[in-house]
Amino acid sequence: MVQEASGPQLLVVDDEPELRSLLVEYFARHDFAVRRVADAAAARAALACSQPALAILDINMPGENGLSLARWMREAHPRVGLVMLTTASDTVDRIVGLELGADDYVPKPFEMRELLARVRAVLRRAETTAAARAPAPAGAPSPRRRRPDASPSVPAVLDLDERRLLGRRRRDIDISAAEFDLLALFARHPNRPLNRDQIMEQAHNRGWDVFDRSIDLQDHAAATQDRDATRTSRS
Repeated sequence: MVQEASGPQLLVVDDEPELRSLLVEYFARHDFAVRRVADAAAARAALACSQPALAILDINMPGENGLSLARWMREAHPRVGLVMLTTASDTVDRIVGLELGADDYVPKPFEMRELLARVRAVLRRAETTAAARAPAPAGAPSPRRRRPDASPSVPAVLDLDERRLLGRRRRDIDISAAEFDLLALFARHPNRPLNRDQIMEQAHNRGWDVFDRSIDLQDHAAATQDRDATRTSRS
């Protein structure tokens, strides 16, 4: 089923009829053209007809699950954004989903405004990547490369509502969803030391395995971005 709208096309894949209807209604109000299907087989058929900008996939579905569908989509439709829906306790599924190429994930139950913000953030990152890869117009001068040791510090604005990190001239700085969550945590607790357990719980709203070290890599990357951030905006 397609909900007519002028915005980006969205594919919702979930076996819960009530949730599908809720997502269609909510995203249509925000100018998305939404298609909804109940399982992976229907999703494959829908993708054969037209390619959406982004798909929201539930992991736990009867038959082929969302992880298998995500793996296939990454191979067959690499430009389609992927946001996974998981239950709060499925840590392994979330990690596997990210390793398969999912752009972000949201644990159930979720706040609709957060899901909307995450979807928009994935689409913005895709647009930024596509623009960076686009060939320069014929005759355009080649950009001068700056020496690595001559790069100035770039002030940045962290927009918590829109989930965006903006640099000079309000240009988007490409960061992952996990890096944004860490920056947001630091911004909400200025000048306050946070230990590793607090970061795991508060930045991701979930528990992690005590031996998982991925948070340390994200923490280092986010801290580097945070040193350049000069103010936080809730516009």
